[in-house]
Amino acid sequence: MPASKLPVDVVVIDTCVLISNVLRFLTLGLAERGYFQPAWSPKIRDEWLRNASRLWAVDIAVLEKDWAEWDLTFPLADQGIVHNWIEGLSYSDPKDWHVIAAARAAQARFTPRSVSILTRNVKDFNRGELRRLEIERWAPDAFFCALLPFARLDLLRLLEDLPLAVKAPDKPALSVTELLKRERLFVLNQFYQQQVIT
Repeated sequence: MPASKLPVDVVVIDTCVLISNVLRFLTLGLAERGYFQPAWSPKIRDEWLRNASRLWAVDIAVLEKDWAEWDLTFPLADQGIVHNWIEGLSYSDPKDWHVIAAARAAQARFTPRSVSILTRNVKDFNRGELRRLEIERWAPDAFFCALLPFARLDLLRLLEDLPLAVKAPDKPALSVTELLKRERLFVLNQFYQQQVIT
């Protein structure tokens, strides 16, 4: 895998991506296979615990075990307290400043590696402000498709495993296409359909 040619290097994963079982499975699966270094902060962790517990009616103590496993798998992901890195931000949505702050902390930690933000809420991150900070912003569909030339086989394996990996205990498994369309991963679904046909 030619790391120097990969379109992403260090990627701050926003809470809205981690809260989706589909996006989380694909994103962390690619990170585990070495295609990029994931990054987050205690604030992102707390947001995920709170929102996941509310949405899934799962006790936070149970979810904390999941996060602890991610911290073990990705020991460099947690950027620690990033509040000081909020200084100077003004154009992006204030509720997402902490995500940009995590990216700025990662820039300092992983210099000279490039840092990106992966989020579904692209409108909340001002592109000009991020460009000034040399941080790239990715929507999930574009992110996965940018990695396709490098991670085609691994991504295909993850897609094949997806239905069982995200299946709810009391519901039938959805197809790969149903799951990708539900998450608005339309271009990634086109890729998958082409692989199935060929």
